[in-house]
Amino acid sequence: MRDDEDRPAPPAEERFPRALERMSIDALEAYAGELEGEIARVQGEIARKRRLGAAAAGLFEPPS
Repeated sequence: MRDDEDRPAPPAEERFPRALERMSIDALEAYAGELEGEIARVQGEIARKRRLGAAAAGLFEPPS
């Protein structure tokens, strides 16, 4: 099991999207960093699934 699966879901006010107009510049910058981290995490998962898909497809290809 991965670490992110062990963590409880964040409270509603900490999820995406947030009400930006009430946030300070520092809070907005921190939030942007969180979003960038989340984007990197999603892209990593996409890459992992593509590798798994390619490996699975290779199992069904006839030998050359």
